[in-house]
Amino acid sequence: MRKIILFTAILLVAMVAKLNAQSTGSYKYVLDWSYWEPTSPKYNMSFEKNPQSAAENIIIIKSVKSKIDGFGTLMKSVSSESYKGKTVKMSGYVKTENVKSWAGLWMRVDFYKTQVLAFDNMQNRGIRGTNDWKKYEVVLFVPTDATSISYGTLLDGIGQVWFKDIMLEVIDDSVAETGTIKGRKNKAISFEKRAKAIGDEIKSITEREKKALKEEIEAIDQDVSKGIVTKEKAEMLKLEKASVRSNTIEAKVAIEEAKLNQLIQDNVDGKFDNEVEKSGGRMIMIGGSNTEIGKNQTEINITSLKVYDGNEDKENRKSKRTTSQMVFAAGLNNVVTNGKVENSDFRYLGSHFYELGITYNSRIAEKNNLLHAKYGLSVMYNNLRPTDNRSFVVNGKETDLVVDSRNLNDSRFRNVYLVAPLHLEFDFSGNKESNGNTLFRTHNSFRLGLGGYAGVNLKSKQITKYDKNDLKVTDKLKGDFNTNDFIYGLSTYVGYQSTSLYLKYDLSPLFKDNIVKQNNVSLGVRFDFN
Repeated sequence: MRKIILFTAILLVAMVAKLNAQSTGSYKYVLDWSYWEPTSPKYNMSFEKNPQSAAENIIIIKSVKSKIDGFGTLMKSVSSESYKGKTVKMSGYVKTENVKSWAGLWMRVDFYKTQVLAFDNMQNRGIRGTNDWKKYEVVLFVPTDATSISYGTLLDGIGQVWFKDIMLEVIDDSVAETGTIKGRKNKAISFEKRAKAIGDEIKSITEREKKALKEEIEAIDQDVSKGIVTKEKAEMLKLEKASVRSNTIEAKVAIEEAKLNQLIQDNVDGKFDNEVEKSGGRMIMIGGSNTEIGKNQTEINITSLKVYDGNEDKENRKSKRTTSQMVFAAGLNNVVTNGKVENSDFRYLGSHFYELGITYNSRIAEKNNLLHAKYGLSVMYNNLRPTDNRSFVVNGKETDLVVDSRNLNDSRFRNVYLVAPLHLEFDFSGNKESNGNTLFRTHNSFRLGLGGYAGVNLKSKQITKYDKNDLKVTDKLKGDFNTNDFIYGLSTYVGYQSTSLYLKYDLSPLFKDNIVKQNNVSLGVRFDFN
């Protein structure tokens, strides 16, 4: 009864279903290689006879557009049954012409459609330009959980690629894997993920066979419309096709159901660790943090305004090509007069600066972690405390530092700037391999930054404090004080991890029209909270 119901159901679905949605492409074949061709093809897939061997074919991928965002690939898929627990090498000969981006061989080991267990597409060593025939290899380890191996060749962007003699072979386990995802580092697959994958595969089997039957019935209907077969013969052929597809579904589903039953039994026998993972708790951090956290821990970093869910999330986000940091700097501030800082009119320890901002750190080279462009936006506070009971007085276009008639307890001149700093940063943090992936770490070792800044003056203020009739008085005078509206300068820093020694020098004078030019100079400590 079950078989009859299944048989009837797929026959009805195949005969009634219509292609209402617009098709965006279809699978095509070149010999026994398959590829996906969109409605508007980007590549021409073809083959030619090898002039040196009449029995051998050379497969070709050629771009047919002047600009392509994406890639074209030819592929095959095979069962992993004969390769489980073994190291497999895919090899072949490749020739290229005018490849602008890259081309290469690729191989992928899958657990159904749920998880990629191993992968390499040669992107980190891609073939570029024009090259004669050369042998290339991809090596992966096939975990015992694998269900299929897919492999082929691809062309990214424009150009032309030829390939031949593609083969898979088992090699010695001592050979290192070439993959970005390495099979030997693959993590165990949970019971829940396995069960869902098998369930999805059972559903997929039914859908694939229904689709195939629908195409077969449409072909028979076309033969009827052309007068090739009669309607009576067509009905018999449809029933035969439906019977074949029904039997195929039943056989394939039975195999997957057997796997599912065995999986459940293994679970009952305690072969899977099904203990519910408990929360690892929350960590609240202040300052830079490069320490690992637990798989299920949450790190809340107050200073960098980031929340990490587990160490994998933390590593991946810190390894992005562009990362962000909160920056805080503080230290001593003074002026350079006629190229000198000594005998300054301002207190060395009493004059200081603060800087607070956000920066973005972008790795310049995609696969090299040394050079970074560091840019952002900061608010800078430059404070100067005059010596000898003096304060600033505006005298026309000039601003003079004169002795105050009052007995001052404190005199302070503050300028607030909004600046855009830009630095070329040398970061020696290096790379780290994690689960077959390369992590490009930052702010994890010695760093050197060279650059500068430019911005605008937001406000100038003079603050004086003194006693008057037994009262403590604070005067705050706001104005431009003839200071420069725009500021620009040079800056550098050198340090380890998040902490650096920081030096800044204003190329623009503090006051616009003073005869004696004075330029701010600052030395302090800088913190980049990544």
